[in-house]
Amino acid sequence: MKPAAMRTLVGVASAMLCAFTPALAAVASADPACSVAWQQSVESRLPSGDRQGHGPDLGSGEWQSVIEFRLGLRGRPDLPPRDGAAWCTLIEQQLARQPGLAPTKASAPPACRVNPEPGSIAAQVCADPGLRQLDQQLAEVYAAARRKAVNERPPVLKAEQRGWIKGRDDCWKAGAAGTMACVRDSYVLRIVELQARYRLVPVLAVQRYGCDPAHPADELMATYFATEPPTLIAERGDQVSLMVRQPGIDGARYLGRNESLWEKGAEVRLVWGYGQPEVTCNKAR
Repeated sequence: MKPAAMRTLVGVASAMLCAFTPALAAVASADPACSVAWQQSVESRLPSGDRQGHGPDLGSGEWQSVIEFRLGLRGRPDLPPRDGAAWCTLIEQQLARQPGLAPTKASAPPACRVNPEPGSIAAQVCADPGLRQLDQQLAEVYAAARRKAVNERPPVLKAEQRGWIKGRDDCWKAGAAGTMACVRDSYVLRIVELQARYRLVPVLAVQRYGCDPAHPADELMATYFATEPPTLIAERGDQVSLMVRQPGIDGARYLGRNESLWEKGAEVRLVWGYGQPEVTCNKAR
């Protein structure tokens, strides 16, 4: 997936997907120790699934139980309640004590590790608390992706990240009123791209669709991921497209670089490639 495919999606609103238990969701929204970003960081360091897309919902009671088991904590009488920030703090402490599971240490988010040029996009990221948090989250997700991509051939991840930074810095072209929204969307979309592409979050579903009754081989496979906003990776023939869910109530709509998928009941309306006509695909049995 080329970095440009994500940059073309600037302006996508964040349709949030919450898979937490109600108690933990309340804690996550109130305490950074249990934030969504932290739970994704735990999952990237200590996967709860079987690496085949099967596993508990991120932040659920089952997920918490698996994390306890993998850390050798399950059943300990001194464990804090799972619906409190103390539980999250204990888990992070246990992870930090194990080689390779501690988060990347940095005195500041990556964009702020050196004094950025005044007025630059990096300087604006450093000055905005929300963007600083996204910058740090991206650093953690990128580090997890690098661990997954260690044997990737050709090694494209680092080059793509440089391309993404250049695209983020081009957000000044959106004008004073749109620059920060452009930067924010750039971060969000890069984060979900890496999470989906390198399987850093749970797979929600895998669905096959037949797109041409006369040609059974003309099949679309969509893998849905628990990112924020939700994403899917669509595969058709030898082509792959990462798509991001768009806000709306009339069915689920996903948008990629030159592709789109609109779910309508048991069928989807698919556009595959620039200027191509819309086709209807049906769920394969």
